[in-house]
Amino acid sequence: MAILKLYTYPDKILSQKCEKVAEVNDDIRKLLDDMLETMYEDKGVGLAAPQIGLAKRIIVVDDKVSEDGTRGPHPLYMVNPEIIKRSKEKIWFNEGCLSVPGQCAEVERHYAVTVKYLDYNGNEQILEAEDYLAVIIQHETDHLDGILYIDRISRLKRNMILKKLKKQSDN
Repeated sequence: MAILKLYTYPDKILSQKCEKVAEVNDDIRKLLDDMLETMYEDKGVGLAAPQIGLAKRIIVVDDKVSEDGTRGPHPLYMVNPEIIKRSKEKIWFNEGCLSVPGQCAEVERHYAVTVKYLDYNGNEQILEAEDYLAVIIQHETDHLDGILYIDRISRLKRNMILKKLKKQSDN
């Protein structure tokens, strides 16, 4: 497994709509493993393929914390994820992103989602997720459509975050 380069805002790959994966094969499984290792290395709870420079509809997620306080591994590998149902109930969640380092903001999301995807072995799965896991899945699937969480907040808040990012990159 390998740690992959993370792409950060304003890289153009982060605003591209991703292409579906034709089949889950050994190359895709290696990519899934490398994405998961990269996500753990950077202490993330989700990672989408555009964040490592690939315009493919692939995400990895791990929202679990063990009883001793350590994270993972309880990975979800999702190829071609598609949210097929969203709850009417919404929640606000303080989100951050490995591609928008050091920043976070309150984002309104659906409390629950149902997602259809192909798993690590290429089998179709349907998962009903709520609360934190649902937020992560919505955040990561947004990446596959070229949407960052900062695109879902007010212009004022977004501009404040972008100024902070510019200041960080200038230092």
